[in-house]
Amino acid sequence: MTTATAPKSRPASAGPRHRAAAHPPLALPPNAALGLIAAGALGVLGLWWVNTASVVGAAGWLTGAGRITGLLAGYAAPVLLLLMARLPPVERGVGADRLARWHAYGGRWLVALVSVHVLTVVWGYALTDGRGLVGEGVEIVFHYPEMVKASLGTLLMLGTGLVSARAARRRLSYETWYYLHLATYLAVALAFAHQLATGADLGGGPGQAGWYALYFGTAALLGWFRLLRPWLLDRRHGLRVAEVRPEGPGVVSLFLSGRRLEELRAEPGQFFRLQFQAPGLRWAANPYSLSAPPRPDFLRFTVKDLGGHSAAVAALRPGTRVRAEGPYGAFTGRQQRQHRVLLLGVGVGITPLRALFETLPGEVTLVQRARRAEDVLFRAELTEVARRRGAVVHELLGSREQVGDLGAALARLVPGLAEHDVYLCGPEAVAEEAVRALRAAGVRAGRIHRESFVF
Repeated sequence: MTTATAPKSRPASAGPRHRAAAHPPLALPPNAALGLIAAGALGVLGLWWVNTASVVGAAGWLTGAGRITGLLAGYAAPVLLLLMARLPPVERGVGADRLARWHAYGGRWLVALVSVHVLTVVWGYALTDGRGLVGEGVEIVFHYPEMVKASLGTLLMLGTGLVSARAARRRLSYETWYYLHLATYLAVALAFAHQLATGADLGGGPGQAGWYALYFGTAALLGWFRLLRPWLLDRRHGLRVAEVRPEGPGVVSLFLSGRRLEELRAEPGQFFRLQFQAPGLRWAANPYSLSAPPRPDFLRFTVKDLGGHSAAVAALRPGTRVRAEGPYGAFTGRQQRQHRVLLLGVGVGITPLRALFETLPGEVTLVQRARRAEDVLFRAELTEVARRRGAVVHELLGSREQVGDLGAALARLVPGLAEHDVYLCGPEAVAEEAVRALRAAGVRAGRIHRESFVF
């Protein structure tokens, strides 16, 4: 049973409601991931401790601070790449939304560590050599091994940090931000040789071996999960556009057909990164959520015009090849703990909730938040699903001023709100506001499962 009609080129077939895999795939819990990261950082600090006999004078303290921050920055760079390497156990356990927030938070720390490293090393060496800061900086860049490349890597990393800042990112399309962010890989590669050449704490023993393992292991995982594995999945499943169906103003549903789609083991609430083999689209893989439970004969995604890439999707022709990475994300029924569930979708955030609404067990209420009635998506589908399974659908329309306190509005619509699991999806700023409103209405933090749209 499904209310998401199949693409016209593929007949719909009756089948059971989506069920989770009997043997769930491996997932790394968030606390375990943080524990591994913290353990690695402690190990890096241990390198400095073991290789430092004593610290004497202002120059010694400054140089020591430079060595510590340099080591931590060298460790943080590959860790940040691994957070976004799309490793399936990490994506399933931690969730793409949380990983993106960790990556952004860690990126700010990386920029701070690199800045402090540069300043303290130059300052400490200047005190030792009796030079000014500028003269010592020039001496280090042009006369120390691998420092020209390290300086270029530092500039690239700082530049990437600037364009990733929230204020700057809001002014960039996803595609522009994506291409600029690729400079991070070059920055890390340029800095790697410098770390080995001048990193006295790495020595020539286990420290250096561990550093090689960290960087080359990261490169191998990125190569497999970001390049080779998607290519192999493309060869196996042969995804193609079957139909592009209008859903509302600037919104279309994209139906993809292919071979052996059940082997993808996708679950409602998850997303794929889709790379369309069409002019202007083939070089960027953008994230799109499933907007219906996955079927053996097709996958459905719903896309809103939020930039050049998503706008071009509406013009895709049937038969266009699609390379897909995924499924990703922990925003699934595996997070459900309560019998009663509220699904709160803001704007196009209704997309993954549409799939969950059809499949989550228990008493389910769906609230779609939109400014205008014409912005509501899937009205007929949601009404039909609600009728069949005995669920409830509400539309919360109007501006912030018209709706008033969101928590109070939800409490009126959803009796016993505080005792519900809440699945929340929408733009980042709106999702943060909704989390605050839900917490004020008495919903525990552990019962709020969030997926927001972040780069």
